[in-house]
Amino acid sequence: MAERLARVKRETGETSIEVELNIDGSGQCQTKTGIRFFDHLLDQLARHGVFDLKVSASGADQHHLVEDVAICLGRALSQALGERRGIVRMSQSLVPMDDALAQVAVDISGRGYAVVDVAFSGRQIGDLESGLVEHFLKSLAHESRLNLHAKVIYGSDDHHKAEALFKALARALDEATRIDRRRKGVPSTKGVIEG
Repeated sequence: MAERLARVKRETGETSIEVELNIDGSGQCQTKTGIRFFDHLLDQLARHGVFDLKVSASGADQHHLVEDVAICLGRALSQALGERRGIVRMSQSLVPMDDALAQVAVDISGRGYAVVDVAFSGRQIGDLESGLVEHFLKSLAHESRLNLHAKVIYGSDDHHKAEALFKALARALDEATRIDRRRKGVPSTKGVIEG
């Protein structure tokens, strides 16, 4: 099997982003975004998805920085998957974290679409604007061309809700990107999953 890894750089007038992703990693994560809670969420994604992830990001505006990291990570995921031959393709995960319970379902379909159902009680989670959690997920789904349905079923602590959501995303992506040895080609009746 060919290595499933990618490196994406994005330089704009607002941000400078570099992302390296190895789908078949060991959960190693190195992030430097300048937003501690965002780094924490990206670490959860790598560790529980068992991906190796490096993110270096700088920019003055938090909204653009988080969005551009999602764009780069989505593109890296799409590139690393290549033609998507032999992948499981669809998966879902239900993850608790103390008071919170989150569910994520994904389909690596070649069609970017997201439905995110999460409500936070505060405008900030640590040093991250809470609304950027949903924006990150939608941007990631669009750029990686996957269907993403994410929901916090219940919870009272915003930190726990966001972390459960990222852990559920990680577990769903880990399963969906795995190689199913029974499959000989692309898991689609069309014969292609455009990425």
